Amino acid sequence: MIKTLIFDFGDVFINLDKQGAMKQVLELFKLETLSDEIIAFNCLYEQGLISTEEFIAFYLENFPDLDEEDVLYAWNCILKDFPEHRLEFIKKLAKENRYTLILLSNTNELHIDCIKERVSFYNDFKNCFHKFYLSHEIQLRKPDSSIYNFVLKENNLNPTDCLFIDDTFENTEAAKQLGMHVWNIDETSQDIVDLFTAKKEFF
Repeated sequence: MIKTLIFDFGDVFINLDKQGAMKQVLELFKLETLSDEIIAFNCLYEQGLISTEEFIAFYLENFPDLDEEDVLYAWNCILKDFPEHRLEFIKKLAKENRYTLILLSNTNELHIDCIKERVSFYNDFKNCFHKFYLSHEIQLRKPDSSIYNFVLKENNLNPTDCLFIDDTFENTEAAKQLGMHVWNIDETSQDIVDLFTAKKEFF
C-alpha cells in the first residue's frame, strides 16, 4: 500500500523545454555539442558543490564573447510555465492528508531563483509538501542511490510503501532498484493530475 508520494519537479509540475533550450544554448555558445567538461561542471552545480558565482565565472572565462546576461538566459531558457491545475492537484492532496508528500528535484540556485520570480504561487506549492528536497541544497543528485537512501532514511520510509514519479528513466530505474514503486511519466502525453487513474494499480 502506497503511503508516500515522491515527486520530481521539472516536467512533472513545471514544464521544461529541454530540446528547445539545448538548441538555443548550442547556437549561443557556437557549439555542436556540450563537452564532457561542461556537462560535469553543470552536474557539480546542481549538486551544490559549485557556487553560482563560480558557475557564471566558468562560462564567462570559457566563452569570452558572452556576458553574464547571456549566460543567465542560456541557463534559464529551459524553464517554461507552471500550470495552475497542477498546483490545485497537489493542494488537494495536501489537504486530504492521505499520503506523505515529498518533492525530490535535481535543480540549482539559478533555476529556483528564476522560478520564484516567475511563479507567484511558488511558496504555496512548496508548503504542500512534508519535505522539499532540492539537489543543490542537500548536495546529492539523482540518479545516484545516495540521494534516495538519504530521503528514505531521513523520513524512516519503507521503499515498498513509496511511489516515485520522475520524467527521467535513469532516475526512476535507480529508485526501482531500491524497492520503490515508480512512474516514469511521459511529459508529452501524461499529466501528474491523472496519477490516480494512470497508476491505479498502486492505489
